[in-house]
Amino acid sequence: MLFLPYRIANLLFRLRFRLTVAPFFASFGRGAAILRPRGIEGIERIHIGAGAHVSDAALLAAVPHTGHADCILQISERCSLGRNNHIYATRSIILEPEVLTANNVYISDNAHDYTEPGRAVMHQRIRQLAPVRIGTGSWLGQNVCVIGASIGKGCVIGSNSVVLSDIPDYSVAAGTPARVIRRRDASTGAWEKPPSGPTPETEQMQTTTGRTVA
Repeated sequence: MLFLPYRIANLLFRLRFRLTVAPFFASFGRGAAILRPRGIEGIERIHIGAGAHVSDAALLAAVPHTGHADCILQISERCSLGRNNHIYATRSIILEPEVLTANNVYISDNAHDYTEPGRAVMHQRIRQLAPVRIGTGSWLGQNVCVIGASIGKGCVIGSNSVVLSDIPDYSVAAGTPARVIRRRDASTGAWEKPPSGPTPETEQMQTTTGRTVA
């Protein structure tokens, strides 16, 4: 019987949020919901797609600390984010449609500088990293960190992984730093261990983006 009151409380919160907070977002799609967020910064630069669901205790931020006036955070249609997700954009973080995250996921396109050893890190500049994009249909497991890197479509990122370099489409990656441990073979549909050394796809990705590929 406790479950029903909890559901009613959630429905009431969603209604109040849509009426009082949602109008201040850059866009807030039909059927979208954010439950009891821990904080929202730069709300006017945050886009929430139709049907997206953000669970309790999320921190969402899009603040141009590094001078990018076009700073954006976009959580696209039908994304589902777990509890205590922290997403902080200073330039661009985009979650494509139907991205799924577990609890305690951290996504950022920036980092604190630490090049001045005589000065506390908290007083040093914020360093801009590469834009972040999480591809359609990907799944990020519990406690995953994505820092200045992008993840392709249909990927699975294992729990406790730290993603510091780009992950190609249809890959399974895990570890700190995350490395690709399985790739989907387009011809057979099977998930196989990747060949040692760079593949033609990763070489093309590096040439096109100039970024490191795991």
